[in-house]
Amino acid sequence: MSLVPTLASRNLFHDRLRFVATLVGIVFSVVLVMIQMGLFLGFGRMVTTMIDHASADLWVLPKGAKCFEDPSLLDAKLRDKVASVDGVASVVPLVIGFSDWRLESGELTPVFVVGADLRDRSLEPWNVVEGDVRALSQSGAVVVDRSYYDRLGVSKIGSTAEIRGRRVKVVALTDGIRSFTTTPYVFVDLKNARTYTGTFPDRASDLLVRLKPDADRDTVLKAVRAQVGEHEVLTTDEFRSRSRSFWLFGTGAGAALFAGALLGVIVGTVIVAQTLYSSTKDHLSEFATLRAMGSSNGYIYRVIIYQALLNAIIGFIIATAIGAVVVEMTAKSALPIVITPWLIAALFVLTVVMCVASAIGAIVRVVRIDPATVFMR
Repeated sequence: MSLVPTLASRNLFHDRLRFVATLVGIVFSVVLVMIQMGLFLGFGRMVTTMIDHASADLWVLPKGAKCFEDPSLLDAKLRDKVASVDGVASVVPLVIGFSDWRLESGELTPVFVVGADLRDRSLEPWNVVEGDVRALSQSGAVVVDRSYYDRLGVSKIGSTAEIRGRRVKVVALTDGIRSFTTTPYVFVDLKNARTYTGTFPDRASDLLVRLKPDADRDTVLKAVRAQVGEHEVLTTDEFRSRSRSFWLFGTGAGAALFAGALLGVIVGTVIVAQTLYSSTKDHLSEFATLRAMGSSNGYIYRVIIYQALLNAIIGFIIATAIGAVVVEMTAKSALPIVITPWLIAALFVLTVVMCVASAIGAIVRVVRIDPATVFMR
């Protein structure tokens, strides 16, 4: 048994060109699957970025709201009813919606306005790299992400534009707050948000509820639901899950990414299987020699599987390094690739399984070799 690793590695590395060709197939397959799954995870994370950064324990939503960007409105008077529930610390109205941003050149571009009461700090800009968020309390103040400089026609703090015919000025800049719809987010004060989206004073998009530290969430949740009538009350986790499910599985964009990820797994598996099977077939003469020397089938099985494991480990290490570079390169793109620890672990298991399964498929061919063929060369 101690000779199995030595024999397998020497057999594998003897023909370096063949070994490199095998690795290229494995690396390509793993990178393909990694990128497709990373795009899927990245999209899933981007669609809930606002929910993830909101300081809320519960969300009061209009009936049937499927995601954060849902344009439906509810009665803002519900705020007082929800605030009266025992265990509720604060209730903050949120106003969101699409609007038009007019550049200094006169060109129009759509934007997505996000407005909340800054005093409650329920949903305010994060990753601020320049300026002061507190300046949003000023009339006409906005915060934008610097990745949208060209799109919005701004270049620095103090740049001006118009939203819905009202003059606005950039008072702070963020880095990395990108919208998966490619429509720039524009953070404003709650009052300004109503003006820029045409929302009436007695309406709001959502209500963000924060609970007291000693409050029982389930008890408060039932009490709040009793107060809001036909409207919905969800925990942050429930709203995140609903929003992600809607965009991933209820729209064409999410379905396309899911299909791409599934196709990547299938294609990657086929490529690895074919590569490993061909590699093992190319070593048939070596295995015929082992059989002629009296090696048992079990011994040959172990050599082949060990070779497959070596290919899997080396190929996976190279693919992971390439994946890390791709993640860094797409970090600030419109759709960043996200590779999580559990994805790495799952891909490693998948790579090992694909390689070993392919090797087992080749074993059937190897054990049928006539040992006499080695003397016929």
